[in-house]
Amino acid sequence: MVAAVFFMASLSGAGWLGGSAIAADLDASTRTIKANEQGDTVTLSVEEFTRGRRKFNVACATCHVAGVTKTNPNVGLDTETLAGAFPARDNLAALVDYLHNPTTYDGLVEISELHPSTKSTDVYPKMRNLTEDDLEAISAHILLMPKILGDKWGAGKTKTL
Repeated sequence: MVAAVFFMASLSGAGWLGGSAIAADLDASTRTIKANEQGDTVTLSVEEFTRGRRKFNVACATCHVAGVTKTNPNVGLDTETLAGAFPARDNLAALVDYLHNPTTYDGLVEISELHPSTKSTDVYPKMRNLTEDDLEAISAHILLMPKILGDKWGAGKTKTL
């Protein structure tokens, strides 16, 4: 129910997920995400959540609307898909690493010319001004959204990879 209310409230705000007022309603357990592959966790503050949402909308939402990848809808940003990648990208450290060093879903091919990264700022100028804190905020946002929107994030469909 919270996810549905949250989703509807977000539609009436300016852009996706209408801001810190909604974020303030999220309890600490909802704002807690996996920090690394060892299973450590981190709890986002309301400010971190809001910053991640804003940075994601500016840098990523053109191609990843609601966690769906426009160029390949079979590989979304939902938890199941992120966990199934190699290496798994279902934690903060792994997603930040991906934004520095993007690879194909199977991890075999480097794709910095095809996906925005800190390696490809000449091709993707939006990446030029993103700090490490910004990359962490974006990654945290990606990991938090399935907890808030459920199957509405990443299209909630069975993956055929």
